[in-house]
Amino acid sequence: MANREALRELHARLAARLQAARSEGVAAASWLAVEAGGGKYLMPLAQSGEIFPWSGVLPVPYTQPWFMGVANLRGTLAAVVDFPGLMGHRVARTEMSLGDASLLAFNAALEVNAALLVDRLLGLRGPQNFAGMQDAPADAPAYWGATYFDEAGEPWQEIHLQNLSQDPVFLSIRA
Repeated sequence: MANREALRELHARLAARLQAARSEGVAAASWLAVEAGGGKYLMPLAQSGEIFPWSGVLPVPYTQPWFMGVANLRGTLAAVVDFPGLMGHRVARTEMSLGDASLLAFNAALEVNAALLVDRLLGLRGPQNFAGMQDAPADAPAYWGATYFDEAGEPWQEIHLQNLSQDPVFLSIRA
């Protein structure tokens, strides 16, 4: 129970920092950093919406395995996509692991009622947090941005949520 309370506090702190970064125009923070399926990803703050703790979803039959279902997020019905599954990484989900997961909603300006299930929130990042970068390969999906490398040499993949929301694979949930 204490773990859930700590997770709620983390969500509240991150939401406050996201709002402050947006309203103050802080150049230092460009992305929301998340971990999903063992990979590290950077979601642009301008395209990211509210963060919600896992609260369960209503499954939808005859859909892709990565489409988890729909959830009520503050009165809005949102499609919930298992982000690692969409990226081709199978992750065994248990109620315990889902208890630590979060739903990252798309920014309302993108006009997509969807949220990505991510395993862990890692805070805010900016270009100053990385030692190098590499442009996306020519054959990468349109929603892939540059790959950034931290001081330890670990890769962080930038994901453009606006492009993801228009990707044919993302839009084709039917199995």
